[in-house]
Amino acid sequence: MNAEYPIGIFDSGVGGLSVLREIRRELPGENLLYVADSLHAPYGDKPEQLIEARSVAICEFLLKQHAKAIVVACNTATGAAIATLRARFPVPIVAMEPAVKPAVSGTKSGVVGVLATSRTLSSENFARLSARFGADADILVQACPGLVEQVEAGDLSGDKTKALLNQYILPLLKKGADTIVLGCTHYPFLAPAIRKIAGPDIAIIDPNAAIARELRRRLTDAALLSQQTHAGTEQFWTSDAPGKVRPVIAQLWQANIAVRSLPEAFAAEALSHLQLDLG
Repeated sequence: MNAEYPIGIFDSGVGGLSVLREIRRELPGENLLYVADSLHAPYGDKPEQLIEARSVAICEFLLKQHAKAIVVACNTATGAAIATLRARFPVPIVAMEPAVKPAVSGTKSGVVGVLATSRTLSSENFARLSARFGADADILVQACPGLVEQVEAGDLSGDKTKALLNQYILPLLKKGADTIVLGCTHYPFLAPAIRKIAGPDIAIIDPNAAIARELRRRLTDAALLSQQTHAGTEQFWTSDAPGKVRPVIAQLWQANIAVRSLPEAFAAEALSHLQLDLG
């Protein structure tokens, strides 16, 4: 494995760009590959077997692009597939998890709200987090159907997005939450709208900067940190139509970028070798 090889990052769609943003800040010299599996977004309402199959297929694609490490920039994919990915692929793999620990450490009211997809909240990984830290705070969970779709459409502050956020956040505040965990990588793009609803005294916990620091640590430990001094590059792929996804990626990334189609072998909805029945 060459230290000058790129880093692969993937998500169910465009949400992982919030992680990519922090990785770029932390590692300005690294070349980055990003896959948005937008054809299958959101993962939060998909069968676990499908999420695992998509995660495996995308990692295989990234390794064919010589990725030296992979970041699973999706809490739902982490819960469904991280054990399989780490057992199967011999590169450093950094994964997401809702930032319950720092939220519990920082709460003053003793009440923490967690915004996430239903799949993340029902995962074994989240159950372990809740069991580990739930004794020190009241952890309120809030599934947020529809929010991922709003971000995928590039609607960060429209009436429907605001209505959904009010629906999900106000009950947490009424129950005394003084800390809100963003448990999906799409949600940091909604942070300004969340702040308007929650007010200035509510802590909003975004784990993405910590993920970028963990990636740096893992690369350093493996002697895979790039030594190049010029700015790194980004490349983007999607399993959906690039013409549909590119405007949203450009909006969120705040740059005029190119988006390529994920090759058919990796973008296929049915992966026959895993014998999926998608119905």
